[in-house]
Amino acid sequence: MPRNLDIQMNSFPIAGTFTISRGAKTSAEVITCTLTESGAKGWGECVPYRRYGETTESVMAQIEAARPLIEDGISRAALLHAMPPGAARNAVDCALWDLEAKLSGRSVADRLDLRKLKSLTTAYTISLGEPDVMAAQAREHAQRPLLKVKVGTGDDESRILAVRAAAPDSAIILDANEGWPEDRLEHHLRIAAEANIALVEQPLPAGRDDMLAEIARHVLVCADESVHHTGDLASLADRYDAINIKLDKTGGLTEALEMKEEAQRLGFSIMIGCMVGTSLAMAPAVLLAQDADFVDLDGPLLLARDREPGLNYAGSLVFPPDASLWG
Repeated sequence: MPRNLDIQMNSFPIAGTFTISRGAKTSAEVITCTLTESGAKGWGECVPYRRYGETTESVMAQIEAARPLIEDGISRAALLHAMPPGAARNAVDCALWDLEAKLSGRSVADRLDLRKLKSLTTAYTISLGEPDVMAAQAREHAQRPLLKVKVGTGDDESRILAVRAAAPDSAIILDANEGWPEDRLEHHLRIAAEANIALVEQPLPAGRDDMLAEIARHVLVCADESVHHTGDLASLADRYDAINIKLDKTGGLTEALEMKEEAQRLGFSIMIGCMVGTSLAMAPAVLLAQDADFVDLDGPLLLARDREPGLNYAGSLVFPPDASLWG
């Protein structure tokens, strides 16, 4: 039977504004890739990211260019060589996983030998703003066990201390999004250690992070923009303690599984993260995150409207996806 591909752009409003060191956004533009074959449907979602030179138009064009291979029945293994890592391949790869599950009657979890799926505690994101505004956000969510706090300026000490005071019992991840100047790196890391921060994510720009290998790191430092696929890992071992695996960077679950295994072998702590997307984008990541050290899959919690049906969230717990959504 022929395989048919459908590509759509969907927009989901964000509840308020999502702000990081590179700017703010009020909606999540996602690409939905749907494959149908023999009466079964599989789908996947990706979020184009301008930081990596992606737009909705370029990602849709990339998937469209691969249409002949996709509709001809390309395998996930072959897809790794046919498309580069990134958002476009992620949507196709996750759609293939879902389609295979629907055609075979075996869930993705079963195929990955994940017999006892569990709910996970996800971080909840506090957007970048003035210290008092960030403290108010943190105070509102101080009951959550894990907060991810967007920083990334030359003067983040007041932000770190304000958020810590507002949420004294929460574990905190700081995400600088490449925004700390080199001359403030050691100072901010020292403040982070004094504030009992659990993890600092991507403090320096990718490609300009050599300094991390030259200083004492008193708090775990995690690579995000510096790591995209398995081949990046070995070169980062001297400057990072953890890596953030996102399906939109790796180009899908297939590569992400390999990357996670190799990262664990190399001794990295594992964080499973996301772009701001819907439950469809989070669903495969929930399976990937079953034994992760840090989980940051709060994308749907930041939206004013999610897909129906979506993932089940209860406070900071996110539950495994039902087959009606994905997998």
